[in-house]
Amino acid sequence: MTTIAPACPQTQPDPGPRPARVRRGRRQAVAPVAVALPAEQVIGGVDTHAETHTAAAVDLAGRTLGHATFPTTTAGYIALLRWLTGFTTTGSADHLTTGVAGEDTTRVVRIGVEGTGTYGAGLARYLRDVAGVEVVEVDRPDRRTRRFAGKSDPIDAEAAARAALNGHAAGTPKLRTGPVEAIRALRVARSSAVGARAQALVQMKSLITTAPQALRERLRALYTAPAKLVATCAALGPDPVVLATGDPTAAAEASLRALARRHQHLSEEITEADAVLDQLVAATAPTLLEALGVGTEVAGQLLVTAGDNPERLHSEAAFAALCGVSPVPAGSGRTDGAVRLNRGGDRQANSALHRVVITRLRHDQRTQTYLQRRTAQGKPKRAILRCLKRHVAREIYRLIMLDLAPTTTPRAT
Repeated sequence: MTTIAPACPQTQPDPGPRPARVRRGRRQAVAPVAVALPAEQVIGGVDTHAETHTAAAVDLAGRTLGHATFPTTTAGYIALLRWLTGFTTTGSADHLTTGVAGEDTTRVVRIGVEGTGTYGAGLARYLRDVAGVEVVEVDRPDRRTRRFAGKSDPIDAEAAARAALNGHAAGTPKLRTGPVEAIRALRVARSSAVGARAQALVQMKSLITTAPQALRERLRALYTAPAKLVATCAALGPDPVVLATGDPTAAAEASLRALARRHQHLSEEITEADAVLDQLVAATAPTLLEALGVGTEVAGQLLVTAGDNPERLHSEAAFAALCGVSPVPAGSGRTDGAVRLNRGGDRQANSALHRVVITRLRHDQRTQTYLQRRTAQGKPKRAILRCLKRHVAREIYRLIMLDLAPTTTPRAT
C-alpha cells in the first residue's frame, strides 16, 4: 500500500506588521509640531492678597513654567520681577535674589494682575512706573472655570497669566497718581461719614419709639425736623446718680445724647470734606462742572470712574459700558433689534448719571421734549431713561477728556 506524504507548505515571506486600521469618521492623531518661539519671553500672572502675592509664569505657547509666592513689600516686588525675568526657554529661573530690578525686563511681555485697585495696587504701580513693564488688569475667573479647575493661589495666578496671554485681559489699570486719586480718597471718608450719620439718626428715632412714655411724648413731635431733634437730644442731661440705678428713662436720654453728638460730629466731618472736594473737583474738572445737573458729588464720582488716565477708555462707548448704560441685545431671531437694561458696570457711576437725567427732566426743556416725544411713540419710561443716560454718558466722556486729557481727541463710537 502506497503512502502519500503530505505536501509541505510553501514558506511565505514575512509580511511585517499589519497596518493600523483607520476607522472612517474619526480623525487620525497628528504628531505635535515644534513651533519656533522668541527666546526667553514669558507672560506673568499674579494672584494678589494682603500679605503675599502668588505669581505664575507661562511661555508664549501657554506652557506653565512655574509658581512662586512673594511678600507684599518693595523687596517682594523686586524679587517677583527678577523671578519672572530669570526664566529661560528651558523653564528654569536663573536668579531669585532681591535688589534693584534687572535691566533685562524685555523678557516679560506683560503681566496680568488681579485686583489692581485693591491688594494689587502697589505691585501694579511698581511694575508700571519703576520697572516699565506692561500691566493688564485681570478679573477673577468666572464660577464655571473655578468649579472645573478648582480654586487656589497658583491656579488663580496661572489663570491670570493665560488671560494676559490670550488677550481676554486687556484693560489698562488706573494710574492712581493724580488728583483723581485724591478725590477718591476724600470721597471714601465722606461716604462712610454720610452712612454713619444716617444710621445714627435712624437709631435715635428707634430709641424714641421704644422710650418711656414721658420721653417719647416730648420728642415724638420732632420726627419731621431732624435738625431740631438732634439739637434737642444733644442737650439732654441725665442725672448720673439716677442713671447708675438703672433707670430706663435716664438710660434712654444718655443714649440719645451720645447718638446726637455723634451725628453733629459727623456733620462737621462732612462739611469739611465738602469744602475740600469743592475746590479739588473745580480745579480738576472745571468744564465738567459747567454741565447741567453735574455738581461736586456727581463730578467726583464720574472722575473716579474714569481715573487719572481716561485715555485707557478707547471711546465714549467704552465709557458708557463702564458706567452700565450701554444697551445689551435681548433675544435672538426676529427681535427687531430689541435691547434691555445693562445691569453691569460701575453702579455708582450709573447712579450719578441717573441723577443728572432726573435733574434735566425737571429743568431742561430739551430733555422734557424728548421724554414727551418718546412717550408718544409708545416707549416705556425705563427705556427712555436708559436712552437719556446713554446720551449723558457721551457728553460726560467728552468733557472728562477735555479736562483730564487735553491733548487727546475724544473718539466717537
